Amino acid sequence: MAKTVVVFHSGYGHTERLAKVVAQGAEAELIAIDQEGNISEEAWQKLDEADAIIFGSPTYMGGPSWQFKKFADASSKAWFSRKWQDKVFGGFTNSASLNGDKQVTLIALQTLASQHGGLWVSLGLMPANTKSAQRTDVNNLGGSVGLLVQTPADASVDEMLSGDLETASLYGQRVAGFAAKLA
Repeated sequence: MAKTVVVFHSGYGHTERLAKVVAQGAEAELIAIDQEGNISEEAWQKLDEADAIIFGSPTYMGGPSWQFKKFADASSKAWFSRKWQDKVFGGFTNSASLNGDKQVTLIALQTLASQHGGLWVSLGLMPANTKSAQRTDVNNLGGSVGLLVQTPADASVDEMLSGDLETASLYGQRVAGFAAKLA
């Protein structure tokens, strides 16, 4: 079985809940980026040993959080020695607005994976885009590059939509599935 790791930053808990659901779907280990943008040396080792890495960050001001960006910049040590070459990658983001420029964050995560020589896994789910579609449907935001989630600014972690959480679980399964095929 392939080893999958979800590495994420969460500012208010919503992205953390999402990370946990993605990790459940992928049967993955979680690594939280702290509020100073750091992870432990042990966490770096786990990322180096993983077959698949799933990135997660909230979208703030049209991009990943500064804490995630600090982690991304620190990954240049792994980049220089090609430690993450040919790993499977995926990514997810959450913001308060329906659009909120989440796509920009996903492209940043995808670019980071590509810089490391990785293989990116798309969401692979049809969008919920008919008149009968509901916000609780799977892939209700119609993402394709990765997992897009929206949580209203005044919603608690417990109020996250079931469709978003189900989409998160399915995406975790998809990324881990690709890693298993290649392992």
